[in-house]
Amino acid sequence: MSTTITARGVTTAEIDDLDDEPLSGVSWGAILAGAAAAAALSLILVVLGVGLGFSVASPWTATRETVAAAGAAALGWLAFTQIAASSLGGYLAGRLRVRWVNVHRDEVWFRDTAHGLLAWAVASLITAAFLGAAIGGVLAGATQAGGEAMKGAATGVATMAGANDGPLAGIGRRDMSPTVYFVDTLFRSDTSQAADPNDAQTRAEALRIFAHDMRAGTMGPDDVRYLGQVVTRRTGLTPADAEKRVADAFTRASKAAVNAQIAARQAADDVRRAAAYSALWIFVALLAGAFFASLAALAGGRQRDNRL
Repeated sequence: MSTTITARGVTTAEIDDLDDEPLSGVSWGAILAGAAAAAALSLILVVLGVGLGFSVASPWTATRETVAAAGAAALGWLAFTQIAASSLGGYLAGRLRVRWVNVHRDEVWFRDTAHGLLAWAVASLITAAFLGAAIGGVLAGATQAGGEAMKGAATGVATMAGANDGPLAGIGRRDMSPTVYFVDTLFRSDTSQAADPNDAQTRAEALRIFAHDMRAGTMGPDDVRYLGQVVTRRTGLTPADAEKRVADAFTRASKAAVNAQIAARQAADDVRRAAAYSALWIFVALLAGAFFASLAALAGGRQRDNRL
């Protein structure tokens, strides 16, 4: 059998020997190397994004607009992370894979694309397994610090307001709601009144009446009359004026409760929409990562074949 030398310096006999060898179409070493590089770069970029986000965002000045902007920036950074890390992993998988001899160009392109896709898939699994724990630890630390700050701020406000030592000392913590303000307005007086030793119990009873009637949606005439008598004794108002004060305070408290419910529902709806948008954009970012990983693997494989 005659032996000739090809343009790349490989003899036809060597090519025949290679054709007889059982070469696999998958280079797992190159795939794992690309996946490891992609996962490491993803970790670095996500941690960097978390650090940049905490450095520029503040919970004290957050509004719906700033929260929406921060969410958009986070999704944009996630997409950039996916594209950059997947491109690196795919390129390495294509550049490091074994060379396929006597394989049609279309088949080489398909294999390179498959190597990039596999590198992206393995890197995604690695990231899902290990990156969640790392970012969860960072977020848990930040959340704990924020919670301690909020707790300290609430304690300071309660101390300055005298909530622990004042007339509401006998009221449980669960009763310290905005409704307390409207109950307080019942007992305001322009004249000096003697101290009432049962002030805490009186206010707590009024608060319970308000809470019960707010759940029912209306204040019965018996409650209005009873609270009017209490207000009359405490403030010196006429029974008619005292009952009018009770009715006005209950109306304002009910409106405040309705507004709070509307705000809570709006916040829950915002969270639902944000979760849906985030899931959709994460899906798009992952698809972009798969595409760029395949494209980069194709480019890396071409460069390898052209240089060897």
